[in-house]
Amino acid sequence: MTASRILNRIGLWFAVVMIVSPGILFFVWMLSLSLKHEIDNAAYPPILIPEQFAWSNYTAVLESNRFGTYFLNSILVTGSATLLGLLVGVPAGYGMARMKATKSAVVVLIARMTPGLSYLIPLFLLFQWLGLMGTLLPQIIIHLVITVPIIIWIMIGYFETTPLELEEAATIDGADRWQVFRHVALPIARPGITVALILSVIFSWNNFVFGIVLAGRETRTLPVAVYNMISFEQLSWGPLAAGALLVTLPVLLLTILAQRQIVAGLTAGAVKGG
Repeated sequence: MTASRILNRIGLWFAVVMIVSPGILFFVWMLSLSLKHEIDNAAYPPILIPEQFAWSNYTAVLESNRFGTYFLNSILVTGSATLLGLLVGVPAGYGMARMKATKSAVVVLIARMTPGLSYLIPLFLLFQWLGLMGTLLPQIIIHLVITVPIIIWIMIGYFETTPLELEEAATIDGADRWQVFRHVALPIARPGITVALILSVIFSWNNFVFGIVLAGRETRTLPVAVYNMISFEQLSWGPLAAGALLVTLPVLLLTILAQRQIVAGLTAGAVKGG
């Protein structure tokens, strides 16, 4: 191995460590907090690994605060917003890609980059006027603001890289536009749809702002439920960290299990584009 290749490899690993280490440090510290009793969490100098693990922090979160209800709410809101987003976003992305609707794509990008608070205030007034506040429906609708632009933007990029020859051959054989989309374009774009689904789930699951404004006591999602564990009278770091890790766990598992699909979907578009 030449000296330049050794230096390149050292530089690569140095860059990886510098980028990844803050995230790993925060995750390890959260895990440490969740496994310590309060006296250990307040100790100075700080204790990273306690002598006795406080598993009671996790059982306290699971047994209290209506964790099961809030977990189900998160699944319903994220699942519904993602499925509806796919139903709208995949055909929209296909149409924009085939019609080369550049201006519409820019509008989608602006919608994706616009802060959620810009949509929250008028939709809050609308939901209040319709008497929907405190139910899951407003949260599902407003989460479409997150999922639909992501899906459309990803699918535009993916459909633009798929070959037109197959669709033209299907058209010559007598297929109409819907049949071409259903039987030719969709199967080819399956990796891109998987990437769009995973990213939509991650962004929707982690959303906090919409839930804290629109949710009632029985319709809170998990991020809002964890936030409500903070009180002015007492702050228990152990249960709070355990709750935060339990909220993160589904998204973390999904990312680990689907990492191959994510990489395959992104690289497939890149190869075809080259």
